[in-house]
Amino acid sequence: MRRLWVRIGLVVVVAALSIFYLYPPAQTINLGLDLQGGIHLVLGVEVDKATSREVERAGEDVKSALEKKGIGVRRVAREGNDAFVVELASPQSWNDAVTVTSGSEYGAYERKQEDQAAGRFRMVMSEREVNRLRDLAVRQGVETIRNRVDQFGVAEPTITRQGDDRILIQLPGVQDPDRAKALIGKTAHLEFKMLDERTSVEDAQAGRLPETSELTFQRRVDPETKAERKIPHVVQKRALLTGAELNRAEVQADPNSPGNWQVSIEFDAKGTRIFGDVTEQNVGKQLAIILDGTLYSAPRINERIPGGRAVITGQFTVDEARDLAIVLRAGALPAPVTILEERTVGPSLGADSVRQGLIAIAAASVLVFVFMLVYYRLSGLIADVGLVLNLLMLLACMAAFGATLTLPGIAGIALTIGMAVDTNILIFERIREEMRVGKTPRGAIDAGFARAFRTIIDTHVTVLVTAAILYNFGTGPVKGFAVSLFVGLAASLFTAVFFTRLLFDLVYMGRRKLATISI
Repeated sequence: MRRLWVRIGLVVVVAALSIFYLYPPAQTINLGLDLQGGIHLVLGVEVDKATSREVERAGEDVKSALEKKGIGVRRVAREGNDAFVVELASPQSWNDAVTVTSGSEYGAYERKQEDQAAGRFRMVMSEREVNRLRDLAVRQGVETIRNRVDQFGVAEPTITRQGDDRILIQLPGVQDPDRAKALIGKTAHLEFKMLDERTSVEDAQAGRLPETSELTFQRRVDPETKAERKIPHVVQKRALLTGAELNRAEVQADPNSPGNWQVSIEFDAKGTRIFGDVTEQNVGKQLAIILDGTLYSAPRINERIPGGRAVITGQFTVDEARDLAIVLRAGALPAPVTILEERTVGPSLGADSVRQGLIAIAAASVLVFVFMLVYYRLSGLIADVGLVLNLLMLLACMAAFGATLTLPGIAGIALTIGMAVDTNILIFERIREEMRVGKTPRGAIDAGFARAFRTIIDTHVTVLVTAAILYNFGTGPVKGFAVSLFVGLAASLFTAVFFTRLLFDLVYMGRRKLATISI
């Protein structure tokens, strides 16, 4: 009796915890994209941009390394996405330039089309390095988008790679698709560049622009008319500092523009040192803060700024400032992305799917309940009670672990009902066989559970392994099916082997004169 009360207490605790995690169900169970609506996106990653940026950085490094060695450089310019050309100021520096560019830091490049007389050669990135950078751009893009979405607050998003240059994104429950798309698709390439104060905007717009400078625009919106205008600026191409050295980005009210918001940023140790040197060497000049090619502000440097702190202003609303802070904290995308496919699932369609799914589960449950009662009588009623606990535990486990219920997941629940009943049928038929060979009812119950146990374990473990494989290698709907199947089978194992046996003990084992079993 002591062991019996311990088993009863365990079942009561399990049932109480299940009810606790399921109340109220509307707030505890996450619904997938197909059940509560949301957005489905397929993004294309412009992987060639990742290689071209790397080539431009390598070109700047080569130019800086040559100049440090006293070698005059006439021009360093990117050609295509995987090469840059170097033109020396004097062919007499050829041997020294070859020595510099043969260093291990340029091992991913090969000198081609060498013209010693003209002091000109091309540095071409190896095909292996190009493929590595393209693959890295997609993988880093997946991680960066996942970090942004996590901070955006979407429950159980699906973010996976598709093919060589695509990313699949499913965001269930998103109420503002445009804001989500803007947050995901923003490259967030932050750069700090000096204004070119020697070149006028008029000359730049007329095409008279030095190779070391470029034309960029600042966006301004009239607060009353909401009319947008773009103010041109000439900035140096070379980025003195990027968002890679950012340590913090926070939203603040703009003290100089009531009603607008700004983003306060702070650099890490390396960025703080660089920022301090840049501001010290350029006192009296304007430092442009550029995000994704758009100039947001160009404050004048009055003195050295040692703390590594700066502010990005731009007439932001609180949501715009918050989203900008999110993408800056999550990091820049290694390459721009474009939306190739977009589908928006409305909540009404999801509600209809939920209703139809619940009808399917209810119909399956009723049929199973009636069959078990008619065919196995009192033992069938015991199995039905176990089935109720099974469903309660399944949904409670999904709520407790934050799993997402999808339409295929509902199908997994329906399959779990069938598997749970099949387990009870194995036990009941084994008990019937034991009674037919002449065993007493108590002996038949003991032997039936004991001898069916191995078969039950084999079937459950096999399907559990299959569900685990589906979850590990599947995406989206396949994962939803695998989760409900795995959790449902684990609950089925508990109810069939432990709970159903407890009910048999409570109903039959307490009787002194037990002649037969209702089975």
